Amino acid sequence: MTQKQQLAQTLLNALSLLGTEFADVVDVLLERPRDFAHGDYASPLAMQLAKKLKKNPRELAVQISEIWKPLPEIASAVVAGPGFINLSLASGVAQQVVLEVLAAGAQYGQQVPNQKSEKIVLEFVSANPTGPLHVGHGRQGVLGDTLANLLQSQGQQVQREFYYNDAGVQIHNLALSVQARARGITPEDPHWPSEGYRGQYILDIAEQFLVQADSRIEDLEAIRHFAVAYLRAEQDRDLQALGVSFDHFYLESSLYQDGKVNATVARLELSGKTFIDGGALWLRTTDYGDDKDRVMRKSDGSYTYFVPDVAYHEVKWQRGFQRAINIQGSDHHGTIARVRAGLQALNEGIPQNYPDYVLHKMVTVMKGGAEVKISKRAGSYVTLRDLIEWSGEGDPTLSEAQKIEKGRDAVRFFLSSRKADTEFVFDIDLALAQGEDNPVYYVQYAHARINALLRNYCAIGQIDIADIWQHLHGSLALQALPELTSPTEVALLHQLADFPEVLTRGAQELAPHHLNFYLRDLAGALHSYYNNTRILVSPDGIKQARLLLMCAVQQVLSNGLSLLGVRAPLFM
Repeated sequence: MTQKQQLAQTLLNALSLLGTEFADVVDVLLERPRDFAHGDYASPLAMQLAKKLKKNPRELAVQISEIWKPLPEIASAVVAGPGFINLSLASGVAQQVVLEVLAAGAQYGQQVPNQKSEKIVLEFVSANPTGPLHVGHGRQGVLGDTLANLLQSQGQQVQREFYYNDAGVQIHNLALSVQARARGITPEDPHWPSEGYRGQYILDIAEQFLVQADSRIEDLEAIRHFAVAYLRAEQDRDLQALGVSFDHFYLESSLYQDGKVNATVARLELSGKTFIDGGALWLRTTDYGDDKDRVMRKSDGSYTYFVPDVAYHEVKWQRGFQRAINIQGSDHHGTIARVRAGLQALNEGIPQNYPDYVLHKMVTVMKGGAEVKISKRAGSYVTLRDLIEWSGEGDPTLSEAQKIEKGRDAVRFFLSSRKADTEFVFDIDLALAQGEDNPVYYVQYAHARINALLRNYCAIGQIDIADIWQHLHGSLALQALPELTSPTEVALLHQLADFPEVLTRGAQELAPHHLNFYLRDLAGALHSYYNNTRILVSPDGIKQARLLLMCAVQQVLSNGLSLLGVRAPLFM
């Protein structure tokens, strides 16, 4: 249990002394006061219970506070406002979090799987293999991978899945485009396919195809297979550069090959939820809250794009995933109601909100003060690879691999820094800046800055830095640890204690940006403390307590950056 959970349980247990009317209270809500001068925590419990117990909230707060005051963990319990109870912790209690962090190490803030753990399939990126990944796919990749990390930190069983839309009109247009290039036709030629893809990558695919199969230009199916495989391999390289991997890849084409799409449509027809109109087969999605009914099979016999989605999501359910989460662009908003409606009509056992959706908005890329709209590689959009490479520029001493690492850090940190449903402006110049305005640099520098401090201490005492915690902890009895009381120290202690709750909130709300915000705040508190506190020249006891605090802050910074998929450098 975290410090906050332990305190809440202690307060809850004490309520039993007030009588049976409090027997059904199952939790004590604790919040951080805006002003630390008001205490370490504030509880609105009295206001929550006042109406039910038919008591004045402030009088009830006084009654509760009198029970809590004698607790050894509590220094004071003061009633404020309409009925808040401001709690100050007893000497040394807040500081216990330092040793909790260091004892747990990389596991601090995380929960272990248990019988209540959900089996979750998290689908993201799922790009059509018709071109390089664009910056929107990059945002999906970062959101999905970070969210998977957060869910796993809460003990959930998560499978990362990529759904390849390798069937349909777009793939046919890809094959036609590569075939045209193989024949020497350019996008400016009147014979170019009307819906063809125009990027440089089409020529690259055509040239590679000619090297391997120059006598098969007329074999459109062979070209399709080659082009899809080529682009899947390129997308895999882009994802590797982003630090994203998947547990499973699912092909849309397999739904047709295995007969699942036809079987799905047949079962929906048997359900009585379909009708024929204008030669097309419709699904009564309005029965499930959609604003209008939807066509499933057009009059020409082809299926609309949401039909295989329904089949695919029933497969997810059949594979044992109690929860499915999809991360997609906001342009997919219209598919939510119809996919869920199809699943409800198809299988009454599937929950109404299956699957969950996280929809993200567009990413605008700025470089040199101007918006970048296209790249040579794709021809019509900025690619993920462009974004990573541009964000890793600026230092000629770095190898190509190091530039990719630097670019990946910036891309992952920046693209997780806002709520998914807000538009994001990715400023390349800011990503390259080395100062407090660049948030990823600011957080990484906090980690490296602590490392420099610890190395200086170890150099003075001829201590192996790998053994610093054991040295500091072992050289001072726990009960003799001097209390850290300055406002900047208290702020750091509070933030360390709040880390587990940040992870829980990010996972529950499917919102990785909470972790991003937290790390920036923790880094800011660290820099403020570092700039205004003399640590190595403090009296021995205080020095050791402060160094232990620095070790704990560094550990939490490392834990948080790891969940974001960003490096925690030791030197900068």
